Amino acid sequence: MSEYQIIEPGDETVLRDGTIKLHGPEAFEGMRKAGRLAAEILDEVVPMVQPGVTTGEIDDKVRELTLDAGAVPATLGYRGYAHSCCISINHVVCHGIPSDKTLKEGDILNIDVTPLLEGWHGDSSRMYFAGEPSLKARRLVDVTYECLMIGIEQAKPGNRVGDIGAAIQRYAESNRFGVVREFCGHGLGRLFHDAPEVVHAGRPGTGPLLKPGMFFTIEPMINLGKPAVKLLNDGWTAVTRDKSLSAQFEHSIGITEDGCEIFTLSPKGLHKPPYA
Repeated sequence: MSEYQIIEPGDETVLRDGTIKLHGPEAFEGMRKAGRLAAEILDEVVPMVQPGVTTGEIDDKVRELTLDAGAVPATLGYRGYAHSCCISINHVVCHGIPSDKTLKEGDILNIDVTPLLEGWHGDSSRMYFAGEPSLKARRLVDVTYECLMIGIEQAKPGNRVGDIGAAIQRYAESNRFGVVREFCGHGLGRLFHDAPEVVHAGRPGTGPLLKPGMFFTIEPMINLGKPAVKLLNDGWTAVTRDKSLSAQFEHSIGITEDGCEIFTLSPKGLHKPPYA
């Protein structure tokens, strides 16, 4: 049985205590600002994603855009992480570390940013193409985006967290793709990671009840092959065990009285690649 905690306006003492936080209008406004900044950053790096560019250069740009907006990258210093975003290429599932690695023609990559703005976390990620990807890669990215939006359709009062994962799993597996279980969506707001966990597979009608005021991410990781992943020795980078391609999209949302609000929609309409 999940516990819920109503967060009062201006409450700065929010703890990661296992409770699911329920927020009011002021918090929604804070998340709109943080989420919009995350989306704007992902919009701004579109021209950089080309063969020959390093992931470290993209990370530098993310840090510059975040700081210029009066925010800080939540990942910078998080559990010792030394970068302003995560960039995951091809068979990297998530938490890829920016470096001097150069993008190559046909690479697909996920860029995941979390600006912390005025105390609120705006967490979002998007897929990008460096040059022209293979048809299989393009289809994987398309289906992964559809998985995200299908999951978001289930995010409404009266449903349960399991309804989100079940819808994603059903659609991904109907396309013969694997759904990663080891990493999941999560509550957020004043905290970077909080309850509930939003697994992208499961059974309908299970898990915590969705109530107005809940904030969390939905961020399915879908593999071209089997769902299994492994963690590399750096302690961060997760890759597919079978070395198949992986894709991910992420939005931060808030449950409303009659559905949900997506905080991290692209202001420029750059929802999925290719970005014209």
